[in-house]
Amino acid sequence: MAKSIVKAYSIPLLLFSLSLYCQLIMVPRCFPSSHYDVLGINMHSSVEQVTHAYHHLTANWNSTTHPLDTVQFIQIRYAFELLTNNLWKRDYDIHGIDEQYHVIHKMEKQYAASNISHVTLPLLEPNSFDTLDPDFHVIRLEDFLSEGTPNPMLIQVFSLGSNRCAKFADTWKRIINLLEGIAKTGVVELGDVKLAAYLSEKRSTGQPLFRNGLPSLLAFPPGCKTSECLVRYPGELSVDAVTDWFSTIILGLPRIMYYTKESLVQNFLQRSGRHKVKAIFISKSGERATPFVRQAAKNYWAYVSFAFALWREEESSFWWNTFGVESAPAIIFLKDPGVDPVVYHGSINNSYFIDIMEQNKYHELPQLRSVTSMELGCDPRGYSRAGNDIMVWYCVVLAGRQSLELNKMHQTMRRVQENLSNDGDAAAQDKLEAAIALKDKRLTFTWLDGEAQNRRCLFYIHSEYSYETCGARRDLRDVPKLIIIRYARNGTEDSDKKEKDSNNYLAAYLAKDIDPTSQLVAHYNGSDDIHQITQWISTVIKDGDSRNIPFFKTETPELVPEDVDPIWSTGTEKILSSGKGIMRRIISLTTGFSDLLCDPRCGPFLLLGALMSFGGVWMRRSQAANLIESQTKKEPCTVDNEVIKKRRPPLEPGSKRYKLPSMTDEEPKDAYQVPFSDSDSDDGICEK
Repeated sequence: MAKSIVKAYSIPLLLFSLSLYCQLIMVPRCFPSSHYDVLGINMHSSVEQVTHAYHHLTANWNSTTHPLDTVQFIQIRYAFELLTNNLWKRDYDIHGIDEQYHVIHKMEKQYAASNISHVTLPLLEPNSFDTLDPDFHVIRLEDFLSEGTPNPMLIQVFSLGSNRCAKFADTWKRIINLLEGIAKTGVVELGDVKLAAYLSEKRSTGQPLFRNGLPSLLAFPPGCKTSECLVRYPGELSVDAVTDWFSTIILGLPRIMYYTKESLVQNFLQRSGRHKVKAIFISKSGERATPFVRQAAKNYWAYVSFAFALWREEESSFWWNTFGVESAPAIIFLKDPGVDPVVYHGSINNSYFIDIMEQNKYHELPQLRSVTSMELGCDPRGYSRAGNDIMVWYCVVLAGRQSLELNKMHQTMRRVQENLSNDGDAAAQDKLEAAIALKDKRLTFTWLDGEAQNRRCLFYIHSEYSYETCGARRDLRDVPKLIIIRYARNGTEDSDKKEKDSNNYLAAYLAKDIDPTSQLVAHYNGSDDIHQITQWISTVIKDGDSRNIPFFKTETPELVPEDVDPIWSTGTEKILSSGKGIMRRIISLTTGFSDLLCDPRCGPFLLLGALMSFGGVWMRRSQAANLIESQTKKEPCTVDNEVIKKRRPPLEPGSKRYKLPSMTDEEPKDAYQVPFSDSDSDDGICEK
């Protein structure tokens, strides 16, 4: 019986227990007595009232009639020093910020057995945030409302009276430098009450707060313009942790992995595509990649693969002998096989790093790919590197499958290109057309992967050597082929095209896949001699520039993309909210539940719910008891004889069993049923 009662009233008991827990434990813990209560004055009293209350309490602190113990004096003195400082009092009154509260426990422990006169005053350190660094961009409410945040932004909410913010100033300055050119940064002082309250968290009662104190970091993702989508930083206040969080969560930039000298070759150099340049960052501190390095990794992913390695003094000989690295930090660029690494020593900034990437994003002999054809000027649908005004330009292409023969021709073509680049001035005097064209950006050297770009290779080679140069390997023989493509643009047709009717959709549809430039391919059949190749290129250029070759159009096969889109290229431009992600959702639910328990209205609501639930259970149980009592009352038995006769079939002859009734059984008209004396009912009363 007791168990059933407890089970029935379990929900009211649970609600009642939660109401007691909220009202007696959580609310006092979330709303402890204030420093105004210690001084015995009202909340938000003026500085003059605080001073008067302090002097009144400590006037007789040495007397024997009203002595103050040390703990009580420390609490009063702390409240006095805090509430007489205008900045500290402002932060405490509006946002409840009291970052030096630990001093009370420290002093109580230190002077527990000492007299009041031994306590060192003052208890609190003075303000150390005298001036604001000019590099800090202070955001005010009018600026925030006028500009908005269409671009990603990292904001620090701080107070001039906070010692923690003063210590964080140097770290914030480094963060600003690392985010330069990547995102906007700014600071908001708590004196701008409306903007600080807009950017703060809110209790269930609507009171603003900064849960982790100051400084508080928050970010607006790209496209975010309201506080509903801003993301708050929850981690430690270090340069590495803040920039990694902002780069990964807010900007969606990729992380760059660290490798040891043992795993560098197997896990990085061999797995990254041969068509990409390898960039290896040698770090001395072991910090994660800076935001502008990650942005470069995202922008140059089609050209360069990135890796990090930690510098150790005991491994310095390996880095020197293998790559020529003398010290860290350093950046290594690995290009074509047989080409010496390009090494940059020292720290770099954003602009300098972009210049380095532009200089080293290609191999010495660039590969003709779908992402490089336009930049190299080797695309029949584009124009030369010299500009749109150039009518004729050339592209020297080395086509073949990955093989030892192709590597040898790579080296030969790099030497040809190097000789023409170094001797450009002297060659121009000698009228060497190849050097002049290279200097004028009308000539480009590149190579084509005959296996990956099978259709484009067959389109250009188209000879008896096609299957030894293009497509999958069929035998042990590989024959790299050297060709030069002459591109010509029909200026007359371009001018006529502008005058044509733009509504001629049929003509536009028929011409949309036709190359706008004319192509003429010349094959090289000579030896690997550098001078002979140079002369051949110059002869082709001279002949192509001097002769008026008829203009014709064709359709060139598209280049096959050799890379899929990286993971970070999809979904990174969407606005992130503070509730995205499993971990952040769990943290948000936990924090919300904690705030709910701290709500002063929580206890009364739970108590009201407990009373209503108790009343509902009591009413249901009372109704059930009344129904059972009414059903158990006894009633007189008034069973008709006819019913009894129908209920009892006749006995079989010679047997004690009843036999089933049949159509031949007949009953006399004057027959009647004699009542049994051993009836189960007492006094004709039946129980139901």
